[in-house]
Formats: sequence, structure tokens, C-alpha cells
Amino acid sequence: MSDQIYHAPMVRRAAPNFRVIAMIVASAMLMENVDATVLATALPTMARDFGVDAPAMSIALTSYLLSLAIFIPASGRVADSFGSRTVFRSAIAVFVVGSILCAFAPTLTFLVLARLLQGIGGAMMMPVGRLVLMRSVDRKDMVSAMSWLLVPALIGPIVGPPLGGFIVTYLDWRWIFYINVPIGIIGMIFVSIYIDEVKGKAAGPFDTIGFILSGISLGSMLFGFELSSHEGQGSFSIFLIAIGLLFGIAYLRHARRHPAPIMDFSLMKVPSFGTSVIAGSLTRITQGAQPFLLPLLFQIGFGLSAAAAGQIVISTALGALFMKPLAKAVFRRFGFRRSLIINGILGTIGYGLCAAFRPDWPMPLIFIALVLSAFFMSFQFTAYNTIAYDEISQERMSSATSFYTTFQQLMLSLGICIGALALHASMAFNDVETPKLGDFSAAFIVVAIISISATIWNLRFSPTAGEEISGYRVKHKKGAAA
Repeated sequence: MSDQIYHAPMVRRAAPNFRVIAMIVASAMLMENVDATVLATALPTMARDFGVDAPAMSIALTSYLLSLAIFIPASGRVADSFGSRTVFRSAIAVFVVGSILCAFAPTLTFLVLARLLQGIGGAMMMPVGRLVLMRSVDRKDMVSAMSWLLVPALIGPIVGPPLGGFIVTYLDWRWIFYINVPIGIIGMIFVSIYIDEVKGKAAGPFDTIGFILSGISLGSMLFGFELSSHEGQGSFSIFLIAIGLLFGIAYLRHARRHPAPIMDFSLMKVPSFGTSVIAGSLTRITQGAQPFLLPLLFQIGFGLSAAAAGQIVISTALGALFMKPLAKAVFRRFGFRRSLIINGILGTIGYGLCAAFRPDWPMPLIFIALVLSAFFMSFQFTAYNTIAYDEISQERMSSATSFYTTFQQLMLSLGICIGALALHASMAFNDVETPKLGDFSAAFIVVAIISISATIWNLRFSPTAGEEISGYRVKHKKGAAA
């Protein structure tokens, strides 16, 4: 591969290799998604080794979220300055080094510092990986490439818990971090071989004040959303969310005056991007709630073991995989707007059906229902993640990917918060200390209502949105000529 540096408008055309590029990026993101969910399963065992109470281990999760909140908004600017290939490869390296340090951690303090470093790598991997894909793949292959890229986000939270249980039971919790090393090394090699270097043009001076304000705002809100799902942390979570909102308002006022804000809200004026952010955020709230609610339903409501619950929840990963080969054909036949409207309704019905699950249902029927639900939602996120960039110029692509990824992470965390709040509200209304089946049903109904509200925004997409990506207009013209 040549080491020649290109500017953003000169996009590498690698249509024959788009699946390779998509899988390189997806593998890095899968490593990150699995790491986060596997760790949650191992926290009690790690607490015993470190000689601390299990609740104290939550800082190992929140320290990682802190790095994400601070550095995701800056990822686009860093990629423009140093090149998307260099930053993506370096992000994998930082994540691997952080993983090694986590594996060797002798104390909780050391682990927290290592997780902060690991989070810096993760914060760059998510948006810059998406940017690499946008700049490396032809528009006609974008739907197929994006459907591959979406798989880690859906599979990670599902595969993580049972994998974590296996590692803790049969190996040692440190293997949670060791398994990242070979994956990361292979990823860096493939990045060097298959991905070209692309730099963007700096639009102005680095937004240091915005970087600080957005970091405090996003970090506080992510922490607040995360803590809301923990017993006894309600008041503190509300305090953190309030702090996040105050600093968020301060950032918005600052961003209006800065020539190149760290998070460019003017992107919301781009029709396809702004609509995708809003509609996708509403749907991602529901997507964030599902991995939180389903395992609890099966373990507390159904009385199943953690291993049995994990086997059922794997059905959602299967649904995501089944979707991949069909997405492009559906978009070509119906276009983005109609696909998003119809599929969004079907996906919401799938979420709402979870409210009706009961222990006397045949397990194969529950499994099939979850497969179909994941199929529709995987399709929906493929559509949102693709159509968002339809009208974004190459010069603004790095800013758009960091902006979109920031909201994606925030909404997934908010989904856990809303799922937990709905569950606790139903428990309080019914005056019970342990959630009953009816409480889970109420929570699923709440998140399904949020998901169906995205239909209002899906209707705002132009009927011709994403024609070049989907090929929908070309087929329509041929039909008219005939």
C-alpha cells in the first residue's frame, strides 16, 4: 500500500474490498462492545481479588464512560489533523495497551487508570472507524457495508454476559482483557494493508473551551444515566444529569460563537442527518433498554438461571445476522423513507410483544419473537446509520461521525435509565420490592411507545432520500420508461 496522503475529496474507491474494510472496522468495535459487557459480569470476582466491596467496582465501568464522553467529540478533529488511518490504528493500539494494563492491574486504582486509557482508545475507535468506512467505500456499497458494521453493536451486549460468565468460571477474569491483544494486533495489521490515509481540512482553531464543557456535560449525563439503574443511587444520578444539562446549555451558548465548535450542531440543519439523529435517538433509547430488561425478565420474572437467560437472549444476535443480506434489496425496492416507516412499526411491535411474555409461553416461540424483533431493529439502525450521511459533504464527514456517535452512545445509556425508571415506577405503583411480571410488562410498553414515536420523524424523510445509495430512483425510472 502507498503511504501517500490524500485530502478528503479524493476518496479511495475500493468497491471489491468493501466487505474487508467493513469487517476490519466491525471487528474493532466488536472487541470494544464485548469488552464492556464481559467486564460487568466479572465485577464481583474482581472485587474479591482487590479486597473491596462489589459496588465499589462500578467505578471500573464509569471511568471508561468518562473517557468516552470526553474524547468522542474530539475524534473527528483528531482524524482530520493526523489522518483517519493513523488515528484508527493508533486507537486500536491504545485500546490494546489499556487492556494489557487492565489485565496486570494489582489494585482497583490501577485498574481505573488503565480503564481511562482504554476508554481513550475506544472513544477514537467508534467514530473514526465509521469515518474510515465512509471515506473508503463506494456509495453504492454503503448499505451492505453499514449492515456489517452494525453487527458488533447488537451482538456485543448479548454475547458479553455469557462469555464473561464462562471466563470467570473456567479461566481467570484477567483473560477478559488478554483476548483483546491478538484481535487488536491483527486489526492493526489489516488497517495498515487495506485502508488508505485520508486527512480533512481544519475549519478553525481547536475548540478547547468547548472540549471541556462538552466533556463535563456528556460525562455527567452518561454517569447519571448509568447510575440510575443502580439501587440507591437515584438522587445522585439526578444531580449528575442536572449538572450535565447545565454544562450542556453552557456549551450550546459557546458553540454559537466559535468558528469550529467541537460538536457542530449546525449539522442538524442538514435534512437527512438531523432527521436520522432524532428518529434514531428515539429508537436507540428502546434498543438500550432491551439488553437491560430482558435478562432481568428471564432471571427474576421467569426464574431462569443466568446461563439459560443468556442462551435465550442470543436470539437477538441471530436476528441481526439474518438481516444483513436483505437490507440492500429492500432499500432498492422501497427506498429509505417507506422502509423506515414500515419497518419501524414492525420493530416496535416486536418490542411491545416482550410485554406479553410469560413463563408458560413455549420457549421456541419466545426465541422466534426475539429473532424477529432483532431483525427489524437491526434493519432500522442500518437505515439510520446510512441515510444520515447522504447529504453530508466530505469536508464535514469527520465532524458528522463524531457528532452522530456521541448521540448514539448517549441515547443507549439513556435507554438503560428509562428502562430502569419505568420498572421502578411500576414497582412503586404496585408497592412491591421485587419486580413482578406486570412491572416488566409496563417497562416494555413504555419503551415501545418511545420507539413508535420515531415514526413521526420517519415521515419527515424525503421520498427521494438516499436514492444514490439505495438505487431506488434508478429502478423507478426504468419502470416509468417501460
